[in-house]
Amino acid sequence: MGQWPLSFDDNLHTLTLSDDGSYTAYSKEYDEHYHSTKDGALHESMTKHILPAFLHVKNKNEVTILDICYGLGFNTLATVLYYKKHAPHMKVTIYSPELDEKLVKSLVNFEYPQDFNELREIIQTLSSEGVYKSDNLFIEIFLGDAREYIQQFENRFDIVYQDAFSLASNPILWTQEYFNDIKKSMKSDAILTTYSIALKTRLALHVNGFHIYINKGKDYRDATIASLSELATFESVNMEHKITCNPDVQPLRDSELSF
Repeated sequence: MGQWPLSFDDNLHTLTLSDDGSYTAYSKEYDEHYHSTKDGALHESMTKHILPAFLHVKNKNEVTILDICYGLGFNTLATVLYYKKHAPHMKVTIYSPELDEKLVKSLVNFEYPQDFNELREIIQTLSSEGVYKSDNLFIEIFLGDAREYIQQFENRFDIVYQDAFSLASNPILWTQEYFNDIKKSMKSDAILTTYSIALKTRLALHVNGFHIYINKGKDYRDATIASLSELATFESVNMEHKITCNPDVQPLRDSELSF
């Protein structure tokens, strides 16, 4: 590390070194870090999103990904890095909404892991133009409302990275109605990954017809996998048992929020 200048946007963000040696940031607006400082920024992206998603789509020649939300760009960039190494033949398309335009433009100066050095052209292009194209790669950052953005897609995505700030900080991207829109945007055999194991999150997915699975490993905290089709590669969560044991817990609804 240390090869890029540390003139990252520090008016609303504080740079934070996470336990895997990669930097994340603390958002003063949302009062949260962008990644688990314990799991590590890069490690969390890989173990909770990229690796389980790739396992699911490894036999495809083309994948389309929805990255909610772009944030510091780790999920998108780690995806590009991983696919370049392990599936260079695969055509990858990534769509990612992000509300904070100033954040995106400041990322050209973010202290990324050395692993991302080879992606510097992509980072600079996305920061300045919001779109990157090459032979097997297309990335679009949409600056605006994620809820509005996803409604334009139908039966489109093979992978969804559900990585918004938490339900407590950013509830609008965790409601039952939100996940209904996500469901419509996904292919029938698609997979959704998220760091959240909150029962409200899992219930919001469950009532929309998702099968719920646990993503666990010895070197990171548990996370969640969801799919509209049954998966044999992940451990299932018994949602009926969860509901029986927690009868007062309900999925968050749009009607409970002020838009």
